[in-house]
Amino acid sequence: MKTILLVVGKTVEPHFTAGISDYVKRIGRYLTFDMEVIPELKNTRNLTEEVQREKEGELILKALQPGDTVVLLDEGGKEMRSIEFADYMKHKMNTVNKRLVFIIGGPYGFAPKVYATAQEKLSLSRMTFSHQMVRLIFVEQLYRAMTILNGGPYHHE
Repeated sequence: MKTILLVVGKTVEPHFTAGISDYVKRIGRYLTFDMEVIPELKNTRNLTEEVQREKEGELILKALQPGDTVVLLDEGGKEMRSIEFADYMKHKMNTVNKRLVFIIGGPYGFAPKVYATAQEKLSLSRMTFSHQMVRLIFVEQLYRAMTILNGGPYHHE
């Protein structure tokens, strides 16, 4: 199984970029993982939020492959503790045949057709974070899950 984090737009803040790169490298010790970036839309000033969601949705759907298991990182998704997320990942590693794709959408969320494609939704918190910060939080939690599953010292109860 290959795990993908699909994001809309580049991470531009250097401190987030450094943290994300560090965790992506660490995750690679345990799991085949990539972060894929969909270019953000240009000239959005005259576009409504709905049109932006739709256009981003088209780009997201183009990035998916047949057989992908799609999980949206969405404020309306299921919340888990880190240990529960580790169990979730263990289950996915045993059941997903191709790619497990986690998606962080653009600033206005996901288009209805992206919601229709997804098998699941997960929430990282009830709080709202910037999309760049969510990337860092997610890769840290994925790394934490892998260390929990592998008996590493990173996570403490």
